Amino acid sequence: MSRTAVKYSSSFRTSRPPSEDAGRLKASLGGRDVRKLDEYFTAVREIEQRLVKFENGEAAKIAAGVARPGGVPSDYGEHIRLMGDMMILAFQADLTRVCTFMFANDGSNRSYVPAGVSEGHHDISHHGNDPAKLAKKAAIDRFHVEQLAYILKKMKSIKEGNGTMLDNTMLLYGAGISDGNRHNHDDLPLVLAGGAGGRLKTGRHMTFEPNTPLTNLFLSMMDTMGVPAETLGDSTGKLQGVF
Repeated sequence: MSRTAVKYSSSFRTSRPPSEDAGRLKASLGGRDVRKLDEYFTAVREIEQRLVKFENGEAAKIAAGVARPGGVPSDYGEHIRLMGDMMILAFQADLTRVCTFMFANDGSNRSYVPAGVSEGHHDISHHGNDPAKLAKKAAIDRFHVEQLAYILKKMKSIKEGNGTMLDNTMLLYGAGISDGNRHNHDDLPLVLAGGAGGRLKTGRHMTFEPNTPLTNLFLSMMDTMGVPAETLGDSTGKLQGVF
């Protein structure tokens, strides 16, 4: 069983009520709540069907008599999208309101064949300003951002009150290293998406003073989430102008 399927089983198998219980619950709900419940169960069934298809497809690639390896499946894009859908499902069911989702670790040497890159990501990150390697690195970056776009679009499609899940979410996307060739941690490009319940104004490109700690942004995000703190790590204060 792949990590994707294991994660689904541990998070949702016990939380999904039998169909007869769901029917009794729906009978006691109003029209809007019935639609929300139907939306949730449809999402659960869709993920289950995709996992079965995914698992069967992976099994077909393994020679007879060979034990199936664990870990991340070969279709990495589908793995990310399925994990993203399960994260969204957890938000819908209110199993959690906070999630950390790491697409890949900083030392990963995974190849990105769907993005046209057969070499390892980590090897390419030490590009030495070689234009060919920089182009491949850009293709990998684009692949990752396309997965982010999928998640954001999915959140935007889910209605919540007078808005959408995306309107009520604050999602920070980025990496721990700005340039793998230099191993530097300054000038990090970040995306802060969602509406944060109407508190985040999007559609802006913002720059800040050199050496501004990233934890300043975290402090501001915590404050917006209703979890205020005076300091966090090496913070020097809240990041002004974001919210």
